[in-house]
Amino acid sequence: MDEGFEEVESGGTTWRFDREFLRSDWTCIWGRGCLGVRPEPAEQLGQGCCSFGAVLDGDDEARTVGALAATLDPARFEHHAAAVEGGVFADGDRRATRVVGGACVFLNSPDFAGGAGCALHLGALDSGESPIDWKPSVCWQLPVHVDFQPAEDDTEVATVRRWSRADWGAEGETMAWCCTEGDRAYVGDRPVIESLAEELEAIVGTEVFVELRRRLG
Repeated sequence: MDEGFEEVESGGTTWRFDREFLRSDWTCIWGRGCLGVRPEPAEQLGQGCCSFGAVLDGDDEARTVGALAATLDPARFEHHAAAVEGGVFADGDRRATRVVGGACVFLNSPDFAGGAGCALHLGALDSGESPIDWKPSVCWQLPVHVDFQPAEDDTEVATVRRWSRADWGAEGETMAWCCTEGDRAYVGDRPVIESLAEELEAIVGTEVFVELRRRLG
């Protein structure tokens, strides 16, 4: 076993967890000093990691996002008119959300009267539901990244770690800041395994998460 990772077996999957990150005090500082992912620091824009359209995880996720977008209250969705006119997807393949005004179509600006931040996130909270069930998976999983690799006998290894610049592809090379680097975002009052408990459980399943928390708690 790699000393930096905690391994939990479940069925045909070996889950490998980055102990250091899950025990760290990383926390999302969107709206509280986040510099964003543009080539230059742009805290004042309040875009966080939403300057790019969200890459969608297949047709089912695209259908869900499209259906939920149609239910959003215009008063809570700054780009509602643009979404009605041109849709919420980047193109007909529906592999990513559209960029409007320099950021994801669902991102409300800091001075929007209906509330800053993701319109899907706000819509979920307004409906008494979890944002995990409304937002594209890449959005609610950040900064957690999962790498799946095939192993012997039709099994697989899933490595759960923090995102890196490389995970952003070409955009990562030009970003002025990556929130999992340095110490700017490591200011939380709880370890990641607690602060992102809902997200981690959704990624790995209840059985694996309970065992992981038992070991790292």
